[in-house]
Amino acid sequence: MDKPKIATASLAGCFGCHMSLLDIDERILKLIELVDFDKSPIDDLKTFTGRCRVGLVEGGCANQENVEVLRDFRKHCDVLVALGDCATMGGLPAMRNGIPLRECLEEAYRDGLTVHNPSGTIPNDPEIPLLLDKVRPLSDVVKVDVFLPGCPPPADAIWEAVTALLEGRAPNLTYDQLKYD
Repeated sequence: MDKPKIATASLAGCFGCHMSLLDIDERILKLIELVDFDKSPIDDLKTFTGRCRVGLVEGGCANQENVEVLRDFRKHCDVLVALGDCATMGGLPAMRNGIPLRECLEEAYRDGLTVHNPSGTIPNDPEIPLLLDKVRPLSDVVKVDVFLPGCPPPADAIWEAVTALLEGRAPNLTYDQLKYD
């Protein structure tokens, strides 16, 4: 019998949620017994090989490539989990949302204190994904089934959410699993 598949992705974020996933410690061996990883940095698969039971996506949508990756995940995953504060609310990357995009680019590439850019040009290569006007949480772009907050969510909360979803039940996350102090 084939094992269910899990896919993971990191969009505009810091990869901390993937690190928290790895912090399930020895339970990672149990997880590998339960599932096959599909498209994920964990197994370095770049494309989906089939339908996935669960998709874990961390990070918000800051550029057009993020949007395309997220839409592809929604298309291939039965259950889509917004993993962490960047995915659920935009997180730290969304701090730029109160500043016009042009002003952000000028500060980053031309006017910042540590910037050395004698030509004063702002990169505009077609290979660079087009930035969105604002960083968006995943639910602004696609339907999200489960929201798992935290920066990053604790490993125990991720374990509970993933195992619950694999068993076909809603995650039962206690206050102790989600408190931050």
